[in-house]
Amino acid sequence: MINQPGHGPASPVDRSYDVLVIGGGPAGENAADLAARGGLRVGLVEHELLGGECTYWACMPSKALLRPGEALEALRRVPGGRQAAQGAIDVAEALRRRDALAAQWDDAGQVAWLEGAGVDLIRGHGRLAGSRRVDVTFDDGTVHRYAVRKAVVVATGSSAAVPRIAGLSEAGVWDSRDVTTAKDVPHRLMIIGGGVVGVEMAQAWKWLGAEEVTVIELAEHMLPREERFAGDELAVAFRRLGITIHTSATTTRIDRAGSDGPVTATVDLGESRVIDVEADEVLVATGRRPNTRDLGLETIGLEPGDHIEVDEHLQAGGVDGGWLYAVGDVNGRSLLTHTGKYQARIAGAHIAGLDTVAWGDAMATPRVVFTSPEVAAVGLTESQARERGMDVHTVSYDIGRVAGAATLGKGYRGTCKLVIDASRDVIAGATFVGPRVGELLHAATIAIVGEVPLATLWHAVPAFPTLSEVWLRLLETYRDEKGRAFV
Repeated sequence: MINQPGHGPASPVDRSYDVLVIGGGPAGENAADLAARGGLRVGLVEHELLGGECTYWACMPSKALLRPGEALEALRRVPGGRQAAQGAIDVAEALRRRDALAAQWDDAGQVAWLEGAGVDLIRGHGRLAGSRRVDVTFDDGTVHRYAVRKAVVVATGSSAAVPRIAGLSEAGVWDSRDVTTAKDVPHRLMIIGGGVVGVEMAQAWKWLGAEEVTVIELAEHMLPREERFAGDELAVAFRRLGITIHTSATTTRIDRAGSDGPVTATVDLGESRVIDVEADEVLVATGRRPNTRDLGLETIGLEPGDHIEVDEHLQAGGVDGGWLYAVGDVNGRSLLTHTGKYQARIAGAHIAGLDTVAWGDAMATPRVVFTSPEVAAVGLTESQARERGMDVHTVSYDIGRVAGAATLGKGYRGTCKLVIDASRDVIAGATFVGPRVGELLHAATIAIVGEVPLATLWHAVPAFPTLSEVWLRLLETYRDEKGRAFV
């Protein structure tokens, strides 16, 4: 039921809950659901659309924008299919599909689900107001204070970080929400940031018809949080598509001609090389910041604007009584929808009385970049494993050499790499690059979380001819390089 000021379950007679969740994205919804399943009286405070960033401005609309081009590319690899796929993408239809997957930016379905879960929806902006107290400001300006008997869960997520670039604030640039909801294809698109958002949107809008797309990345390679080869192989595909890439590059200034004219960005490439890049739109995709600036953290001794540090139960540190939990992007553990939902399930169950702890997100966070080629990774990169002092051995294999790749058409290519803790013969990390390799990732996640010995994985037989046969080739490579006596 929707909770409005002055009536409903949070009327002036009773403004108290066992559990109050601030933030109605996927993490907040899951925390509320688990707590309600435990028989607790739960309210959820949300001032935007119920369902959060992933549903309306990130995961779903971005994948809808990418899918038409990815499907065409896959068909064009196949002799016989290539001849049937020579036309252009119907942009209007693609955008209609994007709008549909974003539920037309209408959260009625999510509201019905929450009501079915027995959770009260409170439409307003929630702020902490001291120990076990939450103030909610409604659209009409009224403020109601809610008392919480057991726990407050902060699930306010994150928003786009804004870098310090001269002229940026005056130039009217795009952020991650603007680029996924755009109504027209920009003729020239410049993207500052070669992380996940930047590369996905670069390829999506290029496929949809942008004539010029330029990516500016500060690091030495795109996707700087992943293995170097992943960014390098993606760069090859981008350049083949006609996307311009500048790495080790810093945007120092942005100027727009008039209110809606073209943008000129000054980019320092190092070694006394400075260029100007012109574009019609500029996307700034340089990271995320936690939504904690206007959350009332100062009322309980925490610092506004910072991540909320949590323990294995997702309980906030530095807060007496263990009543404050933080799940999802806001705690900084792993800024991904699926890990936020995982944390929320752990927190909700713990609040409801189960002795649960979160460790899967710290040990084996799966992550997929839905470009073509896809980049799918889980666990540690090689450099991270070495920094931890692990006895590292790595093996790599060209997935284009397995029989399953040949069935998918000509030119299928990509690299798969395992990071192995050689002292225990278990996998610590895996990275796959290639079209649709995201579907291979869960096997690696299970192997890492389960700490499955490689000798046991030898008996997990991959079906022929599928891409999963790359697992057999990786294990054979490890056997040959290490002299292990596997079957």
